[in-house]
Amino acid sequence: QVQLVESGGGSVQAGGSLKLTCTASGTTSRRCGMDWYRQGSTQARELVARINSDGRITYADFVKGRFTISQDNTNNRLFLQMNSLQNDDTDVYYCAIRLPMGEGCNLSKIYYGQGTQVTVSS
Repeated sequence: QVQLVESGGGSVQAGGSLKLTCTASGTTSRRCGMDWYRQGSTQARELVARINSDGRITYADFVKGRFTISQDNTNNRLFLQMNSLQNDDTDVYYCAIRLPMGEGCNLSKIYYGQGTQVTVSS
C-alpha cells in the first residue's frame, strides 16, 4: 500500500515563495518516478514537474525558471520549491508516484496524495 502526504501549502502574496514537501511510505522502493501535479476547481489536473528514476527532470512551461523539483531518497521525500509565485499558481497541488507494473517502466501505475492548497493573492 502506498501513502503520499503533502505539506507546505498555504497563502502567499504574489512574488513570494513556498516549498512543498511530499513524504512517501509503503511499497515505494521500486519506482519509475515522482511528480507534482496541480488542479483548479474547474480544470483538469496538470503536470507541474517530474523527476524520473534515472534523475531526468522535466517542467511544465508555465513554471520553468520559477519552480524546482528535488528529492531526498533516503527519507522518501519529494520537494517543490516555488518562487516568484503568481495568482495563476493558485491551485491544489498533488504529489504523485509512478510504480512499475512489470520489470521496467513501460507500464506504470500512478498514485496521488490528498493534495495541499496553494493560494496566491495580489
